[in-house]
Amino acid sequence: MFQRLAALLLLSASFMMPAHAQQQPQTDLARTQLSVGLYKIDVQIAQTPQQREIGLMFRKEMPQAEGMIFVFEQPATQCFWMRNTILPLTAAFVADDGRIVNLVDMQPMTENSHCSLEPVRYVLEMNQGWFAKKNIKKGAKLSGELFSATKR
Repeated sequence: MFQRLAALLLLSASFMMPAHAQQQPQTDLARTQLSVGLYKIDVQIAQTPQQREIGLMFRKEMPQAEGMIFVFEQPATQCFWMRNTILPLTAAFVADDGRIVNLVDMQPMTENSHCSLEPVRYVLEMNQGWFAKKNIKKGAKLSGELFSATKR
């Protein structure tokens, strides 16, 4: 009887571990540098389905010149929400050539859907207000290795 109870507790604990692990922000993703105009951005790259799903969830702070870029396999209409995301963010929906298609401010801890206005492969999330403070608008071009690799 004791062995069955111990096995059941161990099994229950194993189901709880992944849920607990997902409550932590992901801060160990690969990074790259992007630039837009005179500004440099250090970005984490979310490229697997799991990395994209977690995104910036559970992050309590992010330096102003940092962000996260979501990389998809092919251009499509991309839609984002802010479930479990504490920071107010702006999403820049970005075409293969680095052109910002549209910018959307997103409110923390909501499930409102924010979508690209045309098919895109990239979505760059930055602290809300970063693009506005730098006067970066729709049509501005991002550059960096990610966009060079897309052209090959």
